[in-house]
Amino acid sequence: MQVKINIDGGSRGNPGPGAAAYVICSMDGKILSQEGHFMPHCTNNQAEYTALKLALIKAKELGATELFIQSDSQLLVKQYLGEYKIKHPDLAARMAVIRRLAAGFIIHIEHVLRHLNKAPDALANKAMDAKQSVGFNPIVCLPPEEAPLPPDALGNTVNGVEVSPVVRPHTPAAQPGRKSAKPKKPVLHQPDLFGEL
Repeated sequence: MQVKINIDGGSRGNPGPGAAAYVICSMDGKILSQEGHFMPHCTNNQAEYTALKLALIKAKELGATELFIQSDSQLLVKQYLGEYKIKHPDLAARMAVIRRLAAGFIIHIEHVLRHLNKAPDALANKAMDAKQSVGFNPIVCLPPEEAPLPPDALGNTVNGVEVSPVVRPHTPAAQPGRKSAKPKKPVLHQPDLFGEL
């Protein structure tokens, strides 16, 4: 399955609170998933890299095989294509994870001007304003970071689709002194954003 993906990331303060966002559409323009992922503390580049990682995770979840990706970060695109060296160790480690995730896809990635990348920019700003992740058909198995805001705290239409606070499944913490029963089925969790896969 072929999909079109737009990604963006930003940070208010650089470093400071930020967000990573992706919008995934079918080739005829139908939105399949869009999410603004809130990051309490990051740089602009970390947010951009996170947006690409999350888009790859979601594309796999959707069953996509060929990705047409657009980003307004020339640095990210050139570094992904190997045209620019990645000098910062943190970004190099993040790119290594991205490349492992990308291995299962046919990927076409290009740099576009900001005005052609408005949807993920709007989602990233919405997540930063709300100080929490928002989305439509978000990634299923990413651990929650914060309790969601009340639904009336957001005016939730982005790119013509209603988005809502992202609440992800998690396993309750075991209480001290009590033996926890083994679950019948393992609970799946997405690894730490840039931890081992």
